[in-house]
Amino acid sequence: MALLVALGLLMAGFCPTVLCEPDGTLGRDTEVQEDPNNGTRVDSLTLASIHNDFAFSLYKELAVKNPDKNVVFSPLSISAALAVLSLGARSNTLEEILEGLKFNLTETPEADIHQGFGHLLTMLSQPGDQVKISIGSMMFVEKRLQILAEFKEKARALYQAEVSTADFQQPHEAQKIINDYVSKQTQGKIKELISDLDESSLMVLVNYIYFKGKWKRPFDAHLTHESDFYLDQKRTVRVPMMNIEDLTTPYFRDEELSCSVVELKYRGNASALFILPDEGRMQQVEASLQPETLRKWKDSLKPRKIYQLYMPKFSITTDYSLENILPLLGIREVFSTQADLSRITGAKDLSVSQVVHKAVLDVAETGTEAAAATKVMAVGSALILNPLRLYFDRSFLMIVSDTNTQTPLFMAKVTNPKGN
Repeated sequence: MALLVALGLLMAGFCPTVLCEPDGTLGRDTEVQEDPNNGTRVDSLTLASIHNDFAFSLYKELAVKNPDKNVVFSPLSISAALAVLSLGARSNTLEEILEGLKFNLTETPEADIHQGFGHLLTMLSQPGDQVKISIGSMMFVEKRLQILAEFKEKARALYQAEVSTADFQQPHEAQKIINDYVSKQTQGKIKELISDLDESSLMVLVNYIYFKGKWKRPFDAHLTHESDFYLDQKRTVRVPMMNIEDLTTPYFRDEELSCSVVELKYRGNASALFILPDEGRMQQVEASLQPETLRKWKDSLKPRKIYQLYMPKFSITTDYSLENILPLLGIREVFSTQADLSRITGAKDLSVSQVVHKAVLDVAETGTEAAAATKVMAVGSALILNPLRLYFDRSFLMIVSDTNTQTPLFMAKVTNPKGN
């Protein structure tokens, strides 16, 4: 299975002095203080809970804006890009960004937030034999724009974010440079992140995440067959339906929310949680999405023999303009002429004009690569009382997490495996 996500923040100048020499420096309040006892006061589990809060809040807004449509996004990609941006923000602009990401600034100092993010990204970037997670940021800057050295240093040290120059007076050329970079980082899956770069743009901050994993217990490709997927009570589409038999995997039946929860593990440090609401109960489940709900599900999962599990094989692409969504989470000022991003250039002349997020999600029998799968039959399976069969033949939710850090890498709602 592969997930590829890219996000771009486009920043425009609203005052010509943005191209002048900088006259400010980053203040002491942004120094990254390392706690000598444990490295950072924002441990990975706390950060994961905060990420879940942000992910579910953003998911609900995207679901409302895109009713009955597929939803796929990476909360980590979006939050990491906004966190890099916050390094350059001051005052209310800074507070809105970090509080919009669900951090409590009275409990967690800004420096600790960045230190926690940096630690998390370092852990996720560790090379693994089984699961491949590649995440990074690149800031493309108008070649005449002067960026403060301290901002560049912190962005590189904490977020592995690099800075590259481009001629934004030639928007088509700059657009090609940015899109070629994103295409390369996402293995060619996302070819056009930005399609309408204009001459007012002075900076584009890109964050990408590439995830590739193989199922610990792959589906048998020989059992994949055409089957109905229910879009609603009256409409269906024919999809390739994968099948796995006699699977023992973590499972929980949530009677309170009328949904079934099953965890499928990848080889390595990642797993996918699939949530299948009963017919007509998707809205009820969506409304209840919060960190506590996810914690309850994970704590309640118990190994269970599943006689047959049916899952559609699909590839879904989505793209969003988040400048209309993020203000609903309280991130407003950065999009206005009141924006204070003076820790980037030393002047209050930048605002964010656009936030573009694109995601591609592939789910197949083995993950992302063709491989032979051996079918193992369990002795006595026909004697199981009330054999459990799960049919993912209607709208369902999917959350992929890194199991080491409990970090949600991406979240999806599949309403139509054929795309919509």
